[in-house]
Amino acid sequence: MHTTEQGAMLRFVEGTLVLDNVSRGDFAPAPAGWAWDGRVGAWRCDASGYSRVTQLFTERGIAFKDAVPQWQPIDWPYVSLPPLRPEQDRAVHAWLTPRRGVVVMPTGTGKTEVALAIMWETAVSTLIVAPVRDLMYQWHDRIRLGLGYDAGIIGDNTYNLRPVSVTTYDSACIHMEKLGALFGLLIFDECHHLPGPLRRDAARMSAAPMRLGLTATPERSDGLHMDLADLVGPTVYTLPLAHVRGRTLADYDVVRIPVHLSADEQSHYDSLSGEIRRYMHDKVKEDRDYSWNDLCSDAGKDPESRRVQKAFHAKTAIEDRAEEKLRVLEDLFRLHAGTRLIVFTGTNAMARDVSRRFLVPCLLNHCRKKERVEVLEGFRRGDYPVLVANQVLDEGVDIPAAKVAVVIGGKGSIRQAKQRLGRILRRQGDERAVLYEVVCAETREETRSRLRRKSDAYVRTSHRRV
Repeated sequence: MHTTEQGAMLRFVEGTLVLDNVSRGDFAPAPAGWAWDGRVGAWRCDASGYSRVTQLFTERGIAFKDAVPQWQPIDWPYVSLPPLRPEQDRAVHAWLTPRRGVVVMPTGTGKTEVALAIMWETAVSTLIVAPVRDLMYQWHDRIRLGLGYDAGIIGDNTYNLRPVSVTTYDSACIHMEKLGALFGLLIFDECHHLPGPLRRDAARMSAAPMRLGLTATPERSDGLHMDLADLVGPTVYTLPLAHVRGRTLADYDVVRIPVHLSADEQSHYDSLSGEIRRYMHDKVKEDRDYSWNDLCSDAGKDPESRRVQKAFHAKTAIEDRAEEKLRVLEDLFRLHAGTRLIVFTGTNAMARDVSRRFLVPCLLNHCRKKERVEVLEGFRRGDYPVLVANQVLDEGVDIPAAKVAVVIGGKGSIRQAKQRLGRILRRQGDERAVLYEVVCAETREETRSRLRRKSDAYVRTSHRRV
């Protein structure tokens, strides 16, 4: 490669790397990911390629000025971290060799402690990216308590940038064009969110050479989890749930309770099912390749398709809000009277139904921070014996110790199943946890339940009628 008299220079520009002072014809063959940008007359690639680029240039003996790194060493005010358990120590050392990669550990086994130990070891400007605001503030508190550092906050209408900062995936995507050269270490909490079409920009637009992904459930139904190897690094450590069940985590039981629709609910359910079947049958006769996705696309312009789509949602609502679920829930409240209990629903509507029926608080995604903090503190004190949520408690958020959970609705997602179970597995002595799964028999909920039970977390599920 030939350069001008000024010499080649590598710069960070708005989420990309720009190679200045190298003509278009003299950078051949261009490495994968590079493209000629005629607007500025320079070669350009994603900022995430920084480590590969500098390594390639060094191997080829290419002289260049590296103007990218703006990160700095960190002097932690103090360190107050708990001693690592053997599995946590193995996770830290597995990551430290490549200094890139994903650590997979079950919920409750201390992924945050692993990350804090890595932050202390690397002592460099760090950005922690969390999926929701609650987790962002949780990380802020853990850094302050464990490393004595008052981290910056970027998100929730706040932009306080510091050499160590916490943010959300959405805010990281928005601001990474300015932040991408400021941090030497990126930590993606619940990193299975990262490979989405937009959120991946949080990784692509950063030049951070060191990257850590944390998750209990890396797999995605769309297969995009395969992209984590490029965005963060390969999986460097995996801790199976079976290795910590009854040891680091509480031992537990999963109990499946079937319920049935009432006569009126079943009649309405069957009517809606027939309506949907007839419509799809007629469409497939016209076009063999017609699918449910086609119907959803047509719903915006075709009244008949829209009517069938509404019928599908009404059918799902009957499954989700079956009256007998509330009767079973009342029996479980009596069975576990005096025990803190979490109820997971499939929709906001059912969460409100439970909240109104039993006069217990519910947490939804749109609840403000003050309300969430008050409810969780009340649950911790025992003021509220029951807490109801749809999806807001599925991931990451620390919940005061509870050993009983009831799932009365949700997806067929193995990830959601593991995350919900993980909310009750933090060990307290030899206390055993129990998760009840209440399922409408002879409905699509049975299919979703079978999908959830493909998880190793649901082995030895027992069945009971209440």
